[in-house]
Amino acid sequence: MATELVNTSPTVRAATGEALPDPDALALFLAGHGIRLDAMAHGRPLTGEDLFDVQLLRREVRGVVETETEDQAVAGATVLLGRAALGPVLHRDSGGRWQWYVPTAAGAPLAEELAAFIGTGLLGAVRALGHERFRPCAAPDCRGVFVDTSKAGRRRYCMPDLCGNRVNVANHRARRRSVTR
Repeated sequence: MATELVNTSPTVRAATGEALPDPDALALFLAGHGIRLDAMAHGRPLTGEDLFDVQLLRREVRGVVETETEDQAVAGATVLLGRAALGPVLHRDSGGRWQWYVPTAAGAPLAEELAAFIGTGLLGAVRALGHERFRPCAAPDCRGVFVDTSKAGRRRYCMPDLCGNRVNVANHRARRRSVTR
């Protein structure tokens, strides 16, 4: 989620621009990730202020992913978590499996709840995978960053189907040019 939020930025999407241009796009992004936050649960439509706050959060999350050390990543993710979280709890899901839940303060703004959710995920990634999985995109013209959650830990691109594809197409064309000369 952190990676995908960061990569909605026009900084990353130079060719296509802002991926969250309005509250409706934000609602679709959240729904696409199965996120049901207080602001949405109470039936209040997302506002321009919600969008602005999430766009600011996006910058903070990028800063955490770009940290140089594991300690910095943990400190940054902990700050995000503390913005609205009340503390983790363990509950059984509908399938009877134990699942972690991070309840948030009643009425917390959308961006604060999202910060708690992302902070929890980033802390989990540091613990389970290590800070070395927080990386910049390997595509030459991309400014994206990501957390590599792949099993093998060999992911190179923030958006493999976009950045990886561009690099592969460019490499293919370069090989074809060198063969035809």
